[in-house]
Amino acid sequence: MIRRWQAFVTRHTGLRAYLDAPGDGRRAPVVPARALLWALLAAYLVRDGAFHAVEALVRSPARRALGIRRPFGDDTVAYFTERLDVPTTRAALITAVRQAKRRKGFDDVVRIGLVLDGTTVGRCASVRCPWCHPIIVPHLTEAGERSAVGHVVGQHHKLSLLSVVGGVLPLPVDLEPYGPGDSELAASLRVLDRGVAALGPRFAQYVLGDGLYANAPFLHAAGDHGLRALVRLKANLPTLFAAAQARFEGTPPGGTFEDHGDRVEVWDADDFDPWEGLRWPTVRVLRYRQTHADGTVVEAYWLTDFSAHRVSSQTLYRLAKGRWTIENQGFNDSKTRYGLSHVPHHHANSLLIHWLLVVLTLTLERLFRLRYLHRGTHPPLAAMQLLRRFRLSLGQPAPETG
Repeated sequence: MIRRWQAFVTRHTGLRAYLDAPGDGRRAPVVPARALLWALLAAYLVRDGAFHAVEALVRSPARRALGIRRPFGDDTVAYFTERLDVPTTRAALITAVRQAKRRKGFDDVVRIGLVLDGTTVGRCASVRCPWCHPIIVPHLTEAGERSAVGHVVGQHHKLSLLSVVGGVLPLPVDLEPYGPGDSELAASLRVLDRGVAALGPRFAQYVLGDGLYANAPFLHAAGDHGLRALVRLKANLPTLFAAAQARFEGTPPGGTFEDHGDRVEVWDADDFDPWEGLRWPTVRVLRYRQTHADGTVVEAYWLTDFSAHRVSSQTLYRLAKGRWTIENQGFNDSKTRYGLSHVPHHHANSLLIHWLLVVLTLTLERLFRLRYLHRGTHPPLAAMQLLRRFRLSLGQPAPETG
């Protein structure tokens, strides 16, 4: 199965050139870059991406199943990632996503979207790179309240992720770390600019974001890229939020429908006044109330510049629910399963390459499992089923090829 995955990545994702020349910046390398890259991708694929684990993998009989001729140590992997070119790896991720669309991976999706969010990864004890953020624990006053000052108990790292949303292929596109003095919003604007430019102006139709993105600079940036915006409305826009609550509270919903056994009520109006600095003529606000089968109620407000004539309330609700794919199938999968929160080597370039290769591996696994292996009428394999097959295949004999 590992060899089938390697063949798929080489032949069907547009990454053959990247695999042969990933942007190796080492001087006089002894171990070929292709072998190091395959070892890293394979280790992430079987969810054991520590550099010591990479060394153990290539010093075991599994090396032959990967087609790698000679073993190497974790220090070689660290040196390789310190000098691997970041733009080349970013371009590989974009190529895989574009190739997925070219091969009709999104043909059943009416509107392809992009979703942005930030997260915290990689805790460490001390400042070792420009991405380190201090972890500050506030002091407690004599009354037991938190004071304005605190003490540093360690460091961690923060990044913004851009992902495709819509259909069964939630694929990461790019990510951008940010250090002290920077912010999630600034990093998200950078990765949005870079991602849209790389994907092309007609790849996606809209962008999703949490309440942090409900501000004029972000909404204008989305519009400048030809994207509609769909952003969570919270109390950080008090005037608009209060106006929407006053309009919708105490009035019957404009529509009711069922969503996977849940009852959903929606309120929708597209004539709210924009706040100062927003160049939209009006703001459309959607409120939904979702009642689960156990009686739990979830309510949310969203603002958008989607036209009510082109996108119905029910469709807008379904687009808004796509916001959670970056949490569940982006951060949750990459952190708990693929090691995004791990710090294999605390060096700025090495860390960024680690993060990019994690999300690249996640993308390649999904394309292989949900597209390539799902040809025909049989259901797709669950991620854990495929993982077991990958691990078992590492013990099978295979000829050395590279």
